[in-house]
Amino acid sequence: MELKTKILHKVDSPQDLKKLKISQLKLLAEEIRSYILEVVSRHGGHLAPNLGVVELTLALHYVFDTPKDYIIWDVGHQCYTHKIITGRREAFKTLRTYGGIAGFPKREESPHDILNTGHSSTSISAGLGMSVAKRLKGEPGKIVVVIGDGSITAGMAFEALNNAGYLKEDLLIILNDNEMSISPNVGALSTFVSKRMTGNLARFLRKELEKLMPKLPGGENLLHLLKKGEDLFKMAVTPGALFTALNFEYVGPVDGHDLENLIDLLQNLKRMSGPILFHVITKKGKGYPPAEADPETFHGVGPFDITKGKPLKSPNEPLSYTEIFGKTIVRLAEIEPRLVAITAAMKTGTGLKEFAERFPERFFDVGICEQHAVTFAAGLALEGFIPVCAIYSTFLQRAYDQIIHDVALNKAKVIFAIDRAGLVGEDGPTHHGIFDLTYLRAVPGLIVCAPKDENELQHLLYSALRYDRASAIRYPRGAGVGVSLDWNFRFIPVGKGEVLKDGGDGVIFAIGSMVYPALHSAKSLEKKGLNVAVINVRFLKPLDKELILEFTRKTGRVLVVEENTTEGGLGSAIAETILEANLKTAFAKIALPDKFIEQGDLQSLKQKYGLCEEYITEKFVNLVKNS
Repeated sequence: MELKTKILHKVDSPQDLKKLKISQLKLLAEEIRSYILEVVSRHGGHLAPNLGVVELTLALHYVFDTPKDYIIWDVGHQCYTHKIITGRREAFKTLRTYGGIAGFPKREESPHDILNTGHSSTSISAGLGMSVAKRLKGEPGKIVVVIGDGSITAGMAFEALNNAGYLKEDLLIILNDNEMSISPNVGALSTFVSKRMTGNLARFLRKELEKLMPKLPGGENLLHLLKKGEDLFKMAVTPGALFTALNFEYVGPVDGHDLENLIDLLQNLKRMSGPILFHVITKKGKGYPPAEADPETFHGVGPFDITKGKPLKSPNEPLSYTEIFGKTIVRLAEIEPRLVAITAAMKTGTGLKEFAERFPERFFDVGICEQHAVTFAAGLALEGFIPVCAIYSTFLQRAYDQIIHDVALNKAKVIFAIDRAGLVGEDGPTHHGIFDLTYLRAVPGLIVCAPKDENELQHLLYSALRYDRASAIRYPRGAGVGVSLDWNFRFIPVGKGEVLKDGGDGVIFAIGSMVYPALHSAKSLEKKGLNVAVINVRFLKPLDKELILEFTRKTGRVLVVEENTTEGGLGSAIAETILEANLKTAFAKIALPDKFIEQGDLQSLKQKYGLCEEYITEKFVNLVKNS
């Protein structure tokens, strides 16, 4: 990949930016956009958010002095320009690849990356903590938090805003607003007001008045009236009433693509202290027409054709689990009028787009608020509806208390459709869904299951409608196995596993995505003279203990395979069952190690951690040798 540039190849650090003229910065912004587009089209990634913050990122690094000053990126999926200009220009070509640089901020990569992140709405809390820490230690440096208009809707962000306003710490929050539409007149007036109110003269006069007024008769009251008048004026010409009420100095909204104006304002804001919220308006996908026209599709993409703006996908690839879920939920809604669907700002990602179009009155997108989504679902369930709560595995972690306290404790029949369970590939450790079997298994009364293929997924979704309590169905990212789909739904009794292959030399217990690799391994073992049974456990909770103990007694050798952390998942559950029955058996398990798994393509990761046919075969052969 060779991108010809006039300026970008000269930028190895933020210090290099500070030597450039505004006209050169504008050219650099376009070169960076082209570079991001080229790399993401090859490796996939978060395109639209990154194209939208190029100028804002350049302005921030032009004005502030990282890493002495901290720039904290909320979620972090918009950090590509930041990475490119902080010494990782050449490494950016390896974005999201195995052994390459991450698609999110990563402290291990650079001192400029302040917080490892990949989940929404954590930045203000962390930034506030760091601001307090700097003050207590007497260290210099400004804390700048960049948060999007979607992320700031989450409860955690509001908790942090409330606390920051109360503490009055030195914290600059950049609200990157790429959804609001503001008329040119309001935007121009707001920019004019923001410049005047943050300028040196305005700040000097305000401080002098604050000193002088209390000394005059009735001065305290007059000062209060003047401050009130200033607040009212800002509220009249800006949408900053909420932030003003939270004790923030509100500035904006301004054009987030106007480099010269951004730099002027940020230089003013750098000299101010206390909690400040700077509101900028950006356009997701800026500079690439397909992403500007459809920022939702281009939010996170796989490899695509730049010219056509279309994904590079094999025409013969089976439908994804997400697509099967989406089609199934529509069919189920047609036969069950009580069914409603809920997602947390992931309508397309979770496959609910068609459902939302077909049943708009039964579809609820609650924003980036997983905790609220789960308790909202509990409320619906307690009033007789059957809510399907579709949330990625990694994001459902954020609502663990609500699953326990609001769903399970209240015996609310909520169906959790848990997408992206297991390894997810290039998004890395913040997004791998490798803990859900473990954390859900501990919840009393919750049914936890995983389909072996896309056909079983639709049957489990149908069955969950008929179960008498809450259930969680976890399924992987990407294409299905490619099996044919039954048109008629089939009920699967709760807690019942499935014998896929009989055998007397041992048994492999597998769940979800690992069932077919286990089955293929058993066929390979036959060539080695070993007749091994394969059980699709299907339900982690309640576990089919009768079936497990039957094959443990029958074979005397047990291998458990799961795409989940080794701590507390299926392997632990089966080991406990065998121990409780006081059975003696040769036992082994294959699971992901007790650590955060790096990014990389799925094939490389599964090969490395043994989630493949070859390793299962080798593991079982060793089990036989050692038994």
